[in-house]
Amino acid sequence: MAPPSPTVARWELVLRLRELREQRGFDSATFAKRVGFTAANWSHVEKGRRVLTPHTVGPVLNLLDVSDKERSELLALLQASKERGWWAKSSALIGADLQRYYGMEYGAASIRSYDSLVVPGLLQTQDYARALISADVMIRPVQVEQLVAVRMRRQQRLRGPDPVNLTAVVGEATLLQQIGGPNVLRGQLEYLANLLEEVDTVEVRVIPFSATAGAILGAASFHLLDFAGETLPAFGWAESVVFGGAVDNSEQVRDLAFAYARATEQSLGRTDSLTMIRKYARV
Repeated sequence: MAPPSPTVARWELVLRLRELREQRGFDSATFAKRVGFTAANWSHVEKGRRVLTPHTVGPVLNLLDVSDKERSELLALLQASKERGWWAKSSALIGADLQRYYGMEYGAASIRSYDSLVVPGLLQTQDYARALISADVMIRPVQVEQLVAVRMRRQQRLRGPDPVNLTAVVGEATLLQQIGGPNVLRGQLEYLANLLEEVDTVEVRVIPFSATAGAILGAASFHLLDFAGETLPAFGWAESVVFGGAVDNSEQVRDLAFAYARATEQSLGRTDSLTMIRKYARV
């Protein structure tokens, strides 16, 4: 079971409110007017960009005519959403979008990750992360160690009483790309191999060069977060050279899930992937 996350609580709250509004037959603009919001402000609420208060949520729940049980659940989510996760304390360092992602990641039960050329952040060593972060010309040198510390803090979800189930699919080129030089890469691969042998909730699947061309999805990087229970859909996050952000369109999330499944089918199993990682670590 994942630890409670205020970011996930807020997301669940707005998803449920939007679903209830639609079930009651209200369009967004009409509903906003009935509960004392402008159309723009209510849109921000449903997108998670504005937080309801105990005062403003009352008219919303009254108009939705929810049961006592559901009202209690929604108020509990509202209360939980007001807590501050560790990622919010780094707001001067990381933007709102990344804070949202880290909050969702913290509350995820499982993660499906795909990277064609780089080891995912949750599996990086400090040296590997430092080499990647310092290569970004937009990041000031004074921020590098702070960002490395944030990346290491995220990795606490891999261990402990309620570890996240992580399956990372990577291209074989990832095991050759000398991020930080040969020694840094060797240390990264040795860390990966040891982690796979020690933690059964972490799996790395390697797509070999011999796989069909369709298995490698270009220089893509994306992550699908899944949550306990049936109320929350998968949450998508995709990155490119110049962009990184949430994928809020449900059809696009399904497309990412399909692409991930296709890549996984072409990847080696856990044992063969570990053997390959060990082989490159000795090079």
